[in-house]
Amino acid sequence: MPKKVVPEAERRRRRPTRQGTVLSEKLIVRTALRMLREHGSAGLTARRLGAALGADPSTVYRYFAGLDGLTRAIGEELMGRALDSWTATGNWRADLRALGLAVHASYLAHPEAALLTASRVTGRPREIEVDETILGILRGAGFRDTDAVGVYHAFIDLALAFAALDAGALAVKDEVREADEDMWTTTYARLPAETHPHIATTARLLAERMNHSAYPVVLDTLLGRAEAQLAATTGAPRSDRP
Repeated sequence: MPKKVVPEAERRRRRPTRQGTVLSEKLIVRTALRMLREHGSAGLTARRLGAALGADPSTVYRYFAGLDGLTRAIGEELMGRALDSWTATGNWRADLRALGLAVHASYLAHPEAALLTASRVTGRPREIEVDETILGILRGAGFRDTDAVGVYHAFIDLALAFAALDAGALAVKDEVREADEDMWTTTYARLPAETHPHIATTARLLAERMNHSAYPVVLDTLLGRAEAQLAATTGAPRSDRP
């Protein structure tokens, strides 16, 4: 049976830890992010976290429903950071594009955390705030509710899918990632035209593009389709964006 999370008022430490800090959910989450960056997901344990905080390993269970609860809080933190870095302009397409890029960037700033949390639904306040913001932008632009939910679904899944994909490349050791990136020039670019005419013809272009995320391009494609859908249902003029 999972341990019961202690209410906030009861779990708050009255005295600092051995390191002179007062524990809080935010401090624990930030410490966990640092541990993920330094040790990967396998290194995030209650024992190590307690040692890093200067507290008993059981401390995490007073603040979260186990390590899974902490994982959800980490995902919420990444979503919250994305929202905090974003500013609305009133242009629905520009605002969604900027928010999508902010989510992607927030997760890539912590690749190990992104791999751990991108597929999770946290149900926590900051994540809910992001979802409410996206749906508010779409409904405010004039999308019907069924269309707004459809675009929201594609939008958030696209951001998180690319976050996980691109984080996977960043999470491996530098030499492994560099070897993968060099493959476009050491292997693909050397394939003979006699056996691989299409790759041989486009090898230079492949080398220029394939080591960069395709997320901005695919995001623009999604938003362009959404804009066309909005125009078809409301008669709203389309922008000059592709």
